[in-house]
Amino acid sequence: MKTTKQRSRIHLVVFLIGCILILAAGSIQRAQQRQRPAVDSNGAPLFKVDPFWPKPLPNRWGMQQVTGIFVDQSDHIWFLNRGAKADPDEVGGENNRIDCCIRGPELIELDQEGNVAHAWGGPGYHPLWPTALQTVIVDRQGFVWVAGTAAQDSILKFTKDGKLVWDFDHRPPKGSPPLKENNQQTDILVSKGRFNLDEDAREIYIINWKRVLVYDMDSGAFKRGWGGHGMPLSEITNDPIPGYKWTGAPPPEEKNFVPDLHFAEFSKEGLVYIGERGQNRIEVFTKQGKFVREFYVSPNTPSRGEICGGLYHEKFPPCGTTYKLAFSRDSQQKYVYVADGTNDKIWILDRDSGKTLGGFGRNGTYAGQFHWINAIAMDSKGNIYTGEVEENKRIQKFVPVMANN
Repeated sequence: MKTTKQRSRIHLVVFLIGCILILAAGSIQRAQQRQRPAVDSNGAPLFKVDPFWPKPLPNRWGMQQVTGIFVDQSDHIWFLNRGAKADPDEVGGENNRIDCCIRGPELIELDQEGNVAHAWGGPGYHPLWPTALQTVIVDRQGFVWVAGTAAQDSILKFTKDGKLVWDFDHRPPKGSPPLKENNQQTDILVSKGRFNLDEDAREIYIINWKRVLVYDMDSGAFKRGWGGHGMPLSEITNDPIPGYKWTGAPPPEEKNFVPDLHFAEFSKEGLVYIGERGQNRIEVFTKQGKFVREFYVSPNTPSRGEICGGLYHEKFPPCGTTYKLAFSRDSQQKYVYVADGTNDKIWILDRDSGKTLGGFGRNGTYAGQFHWINAIAMDSKGNIYTGEVEENKRIQKFVPVMANN
């Protein structure tokens, strides 16, 4: 049996260990509290790439064009792995003909560590599966919404396991000639691939031609719409917006929306941000279509015209700067992060003023560089996720740089 003195010594040792653990925990907590996101001299937050995220895709799946990214309520990252432009050496591994790779699913969910949690979709998965994938959104109930920009693509609602539960439709009849631009028509839509969900109002926002269209999220019924600077649908021109001779200056002012429209995002106070790649511009509206303000992103970049190339263009680089947008996750949404696939950069803007504070990235294939960045999202921890198309075909993660107070 232990003596009273031995028991006292044991109690003292346990007490001391407990004190040490408490002090250590307090020290760690104070150290964490002393740290804050670092900013540069202009007040722009700093980020660094995580070169080891995500983990390699399993089953020899090839990574393809990442056209859309969404971060759900669990901070899981969903992305579209569009394989329409897969090179033979990227998908030629059937029957072990080559070591890498085979065509993988076109919708993939990753956890925070970069492991695949769910994966499904692709050619042959469902007769309605989009051929020109563009957008993925996971709603608060866990349903997965996927859409493409081809005429016979539409907005599809799936369960998390990939069961189709609803089709927005609004497709033109199969085999019909290409529709001429008609911004007053709302029953049939050529492109439905760029959309967003207002779950509180149960509404779908679609950007199409030179307008924003709002539909019921459950029935698909049309509700309202507007054009650039809040103009009524009846006043939107159906003629092309002319190009301009680029001289190093911003594009000429234009009241209409200037295609292509690339995103519709909602701020916390219920404002709608519309990106006009053809004008290097972001317009802000109320949800009823009242114009609030506008600001430009890298305005002197060519935005449209004869000197603009597309994917795989042999002569000209692309034009326009407002590809995709993500808000910072602080309570005020102080910053706006704009993915610019022309300058291969993420621009950081002050949301209140619209002033560009800085940015990061440049053209290239190294970790932290971009080639045709086309997707961006932010998780609750402030990490940024990006997706690239054309030849880079990858998803990257950028973490905030921390500094001591």
